[in-house]
Amino acid sequence: MPIDKFLRAGRISFMWMFLLLGACAGSGPRTGTAASVDPWEGLNRPIDSFNNGVDKVLIKPVAKGYEFIVPKFMRRGVSNFSHNLREPLNIINNLLQGKGGAATNNFGRFVANSTFGVLGIFDVATAAGLDEAKDEDFGQTAAVWGVPDGPYVILPLLGPQTLRDAILMPLNVLADPLLYHRDASVRDTLYVLRLVDVRQQLFRAEELLKGSKDRYIAIREAYLQHRRYVIYDGDPPVDDDFYDEFLDDEENY
Repeated sequence: MPIDKFLRAGRISFMWMFLLLGACAGSGPRTGTAASVDPWEGLNRPIDSFNNGVDKVLIKPVAKGYEFIVPKFMRRGVSNFSHNLREPLNIINNLLQGKGGAATNNFGRFVANSTFGVLGIFDVATAAGLDEAKDEDFGQTAAVWGVPDGPYVILPLLGPQTLRDAILMPLNVLADPLLYHRDASVRDTLYVLRLVDVRQQLFRAEELLKGSKDRYIAIREAYLQHRRYVIYDGDPPVDDDFYDEFLDDEENY
């Protein structure tokens, strides 16, 4: 994809943010404990329903077929390939967060897996003793720098985000080596394969939603807690209010 086309796509993403801001500007705040993190719930829920509908009729069936047809060792190779392509993003953001050791580890993994691991299909870096990479992105870096989350938003086809993470998403895409592949057909095929692989890996997490009274709230709280977890590198401060807020919101629906 030429850079000028990607920048136009980035501007469209920012326009979505402004539309979201404008859509909620005239509405009053939602009462309840989630008002501060999800003031746009009235807009988020229809978008979430749309995304869920697309998933049910298109993405999930394809992912089910992928899981059924493709052997596990081949799916592992696809996952390894996708994770390897994230390493430049991890390296950049570890450096921006002052994590020199992690950045060095990521660089070593990227070189080892891209060469001896055949473009990352085989995870030779872990076998060689390098630590498994923790995913980093520009949203996490901005959080470390003190940029607040902003409201919780659901993006069409892209799913849950915080406003901070949504605005910075184009930078994550720019750091993806696959973006610069000259053959558009190969690039697009690999993007689709990565999407299907990610969806297939979410089947287990999906089972946890079945006992929830409100799927939307369960996904929101799980997403926000996970983001907090990764931002603090797996050791977030104890959030005593989270459980009370989650239970209160579940009771209200």
